[in-house]
Amino acid sequence: MTAKKIFVHTFLVIGVIFSIFPFYWLVVMSTNDTSAIFASPPRLTFGGEFITNYKKVMDNIDFYRALLNTLFIVVVSTTLQLFFNSLTGFTFSKFKFPGSKVLFYLMMATMMIPAQMLLVPQFLIIKELGWLGSYKALIIPGISTAFGIFWIRQYALAIHNDLLEAATIDGCNKFGLYWRVALPILRPALAFLAITTFMGVWEDYLWPLIVLTDAEKFTLMLTLQQLKSVHTGDYSMVMTGTLLSTIPLIVMFLVFSRQFIAGIMEGAVKS
Repeated sequence: MTAKKIFVHTFLVIGVIFSIFPFYWLVVMSTNDTSAIFASPPRLTFGGEFITNYKKVMDNIDFYRALLNTLFIVVVSTTLQLFFNSLTGFTFSKFKFPGSKVLFYLMMATMMIPAQMLLVPQFLIIKELGWLGSYKALIIPGISTAFGIFWIRQYALAIHNDLLEAATIDGCNKFGLYWRVALPILRPALAFLAITTFMGVWEDYLWPLIVLTDAEKFTLMLTLQQLKSVHTGDYSMVMTGTLLSTIPLIVMFLVFSRQFIAGIMEGAVKS
């Protein structure tokens, strides 16, 4: 092995260690008590307090209700985003209509606007519609995003026009071109978009904090914040709740990562 390869491999190993260590430290903290966390030197091995910390979390917050609330919001939001973003992105990539370029560039320009600037006008709209305190306020505003449309459009540009023309000759209408021809090819792009959308909605804290008023409808992030506010000094319990909240993200990533890789192999169109 050459010196260059040794350097590259060493750099990659160090990068992997730095990337994994925060999660490893999260697991260590959730299996120890708070005194072990603040010991000098800190304990870097797993302890036997996970069950105790888990029971504390369950006793102090309604974890599973918040988990179900979040799963419902995330699944519905992700499904709607995949449908509307893919349909719009495919339309922009393969169909030309008056003003299509102007609409596309205007949509892209919205990506330059910080999300925080839209909070007040978005809140006022939600209030006028009477959606405050409901899941509609969390789901409907995000059913389509500029990034998602752009991402799908760029991927859909690789779909050969000959394939679409052949499907049209066989009697496929425009929606059929999207549903029967484009979607199978777009699976890798959809898998990536599903992962990013799932994680973004799952980790969202600010917007649910603004629009949700009923504690029974709180998402997991809001519920964990309550745990931290009430028990500021019990970091082992807080970290246990945080660890439990990351498990669905890991499962989601593993499932869609396989589909992402499989889609690359199956979705290729040979020219």
